Amino acid sequence: MNREEIMNILPHRDDMLLLDDVEERDGVSVGHYRVRGDEFFLRGHFPGNPIVPGVILCEILAQSACVLMKDKMTEGKLPVYTGLNNVKFRSPVKPGDTVETQCHIKRAKHPFYFAEGKITVGDRLCVSAEFSFCITGD
Repeated sequence: MNREEIMNILPHRDDMLLLDDVEERDGVSVGHYRVRGDEFFLRGHFPGNPIVPGVILCEILAQSACVLMKDKMTEGKLPVYTGLNNVKFRSPVKPGDTVETQCHIKRAKHPFYFAEGKITVGDRLCVSAEFSFCITGD
């Protein structure tokens, strides 16, 4: 799925759409985002040594996981975080890096979904987390 196709599922636009591509492989979403270096969240984090903020990395995970809910993400629906657990930041993500996400849904009780995911850059594990979200809307 490319960015245009992702926008058919997720409501995120412009600077907050943080996936370049994503696909589902046997119940696992595998997504990619290339950190260009001109993103708004790098301007002050940190001058002279830009590092992608952890909260942005968590957002990338959530967006990747929501693709697994494409059948539930109909018009007027919004996916919102309800929790983050056991988040571990292992290695920084910097401009020029291409992150890869791998997420899967552990359990679901619609409208609540519980997921696990990780972000890697090459062979480096950068983030691992458990998280939950709710699909809200009409």
